[in-house]
Amino acid sequence: MPDFVWTIGSFIFFTALVGVVSWYLTRNDNLNTNTGYFLAGRSLSGIVICGSLILTNLSAEQLIGLNGNGFMDGMSCMSWEVTSGFTLVLMALIFLPRYLKGGFTTIPEYLERRYDKQTRNIVTGLFLLSLVLVTLPIVLYAGGIAMNSLFNVSELLGISNEDSLELVIILSGVIGGLYAIFGGLKAVAVSDTINGIGLLIGGLLIPVLGLMALGDGSILDGMHNLIVNYPEKMNSIGSEKSSTPIATIFTGILLVNTFYWCTNQQIVQRAFAAKNLVEGQKGVLFAGFIKLLVPFILVIPGIIAYALFKDEIGKQDMAYAILVNHVLPLPLVGFFGAVLLGAVLSTFDSALNSASTMFCLNLYKPVFAPNISDKKLVTVGKVFGIILVVFSIVIAPYIAKAPEGLYVFMRSIMGFFNIPILAVVLVGFFSHRIPPIGAKIAIVFFMVCYALYKFVFNIPVHYLHVYGFLFVCCVLIMYISGKIAPMEKAYYDYEAKVVDLTPWKWARAGSAFIIISTIFIYLLFSPMGIVGYGEEYGGRLAMIAVIYLALSAAVCGYLYHVDNKKIHESNAQ
Repeated sequence: MPDFVWTIGSFIFFTALVGVVSWYLTRNDNLNTNTGYFLAGRSLSGIVICGSLILTNLSAEQLIGLNGNGFMDGMSCMSWEVTSGFTLVLMALIFLPRYLKGGFTTIPEYLERRYDKQTRNIVTGLFLLSLVLVTLPIVLYAGGIAMNSLFNVSELLGISNEDSLELVIILSGVIGGLYAIFGGLKAVAVSDTINGIGLLIGGLLIPVLGLMALGDGSILDGMHNLIVNYPEKMNSIGSEKSSTPIATIFTGILLVNTFYWCTNQQIVQRAFAAKNLVEGQKGVLFAGFIKLLVPFILVIPGIIAYALFKDEIGKQDMAYAILVNHVLPLPLVGFFGAVLLGAVLSTFDSALNSASTMFCLNLYKPVFAPNISDKKLVTVGKVFGIILVVFSIVIAPYIAKAPEGLYVFMRSIMGFFNIPILAVVLVGFFSHRIPPIGAKIAIVFFMVCYALYKFVFNIPVHYLHVYGFLFVCCVLIMYISGKIAPMEKAYYDYEAKVVDLTPWKWARAGSAFIIISTIFIYLLFSPMGIVGYGEEYGGRLAMIAVIYLALSAAVCGYLYHVDNKKIHESNAQ
């Protein structure tokens, strides 16, 4: 009984603490305006942006799904996480300056300015479909599995697993809805930052305890055990039979991650809310660095679970929950449960806020009520959010358990929405006369072809390779349309002057460090690094580390010196 009381008490305490602190820090915010409710008054600092980006990204479907892929495929599935650093560099140096220069609130708003209102409406519809049919229900479903397993809700309440899953889904949806619907983006971002600290602590605790269990009390011995005895799992290159063969990085994964970190409203809305370009770039690049470390939370535990319990785990998506139940001390279960709930809520309420933002600003106001006041529009957003919460709660328990695992299932379905949107945004960035009809044809072409691949023809090609091929086709379609019927008046970027656009002096140096670190991680966990050398990997580890540190210091130092000099010269003028 005391252990149970401690577990529930610590869970309630940390969950309530996040809510109280978030309320206190946002209690005086004006939520009756578009900017105040949807963009936090353009007041977010780099630390808050980083925390919100990371926790919006990290959630139960990743803790469960990606660790499940780690259990099956090993380190090769880290490509989803590690390559995010490169795409966050693109966001910081290319996308974010243009977004802030234009003063945009949403991605569809940019597409309306670049193409036309119909393109805006089509892309808004795609965004809303992806959030409503995929993101929101899957987040609740995965969170329900994790929380139900962690707390043994079915045994605790004496109900079936299905009923306990539905109960946890309902509670998660209601709590997440309260943050997003009644607190606006600022409350979401602040709660994300607080939960992010807890998630990093709790998330790192699991692999640390797992390595200690594997190494008889020693973390280093546990890692040594994995490197020496499970080289096939520690190989970042992987095989063609894995869920993410190395070639898919260049055909599909980089495209998916570029969409996710550079054009996905759920993510970029945090950067749109930056108080200036410096804080926006800080937040984005801090997040890029943290993403390099995330595989220790999202992949290594799955490999540890394989080493410890491979004979006990029948389905890969149960690997993380079984590891947690075995290695986490009972007094910490409540804290970890609160952290896990925070991760679920973060992704859920972020998606909910983004959906409400796009519905109100890109559909309801321009199409149905162009003269609506800000206060009434915010009310519409709250009502729409409530409807989405109810819908998500209803369909979440019926999410099918795909045989390839939850994470791969989600990524493959999201392809219907993310790749065509990325193509339209990217081509719009780098061309000025491609007409709206080209964007519309490209979107329809992609969705029809991908549907045929997914549901009609049994083509033995990895879905990420299909992404790459169809993306190239979409770009060609748009450029051909530009040759046949170019826009009479070329599009140009104008400056809205809503925030200061002076770049951060460490932006290029920090970006270089992230790119070099990405290459280092892949090299380290490969046959060219320490994998497959048995007990003799120590010398190679030292050599690669020295080269990495020296190269990073030289390149980053040079770029910082050059950029800092340019900023001083610009200020002097």
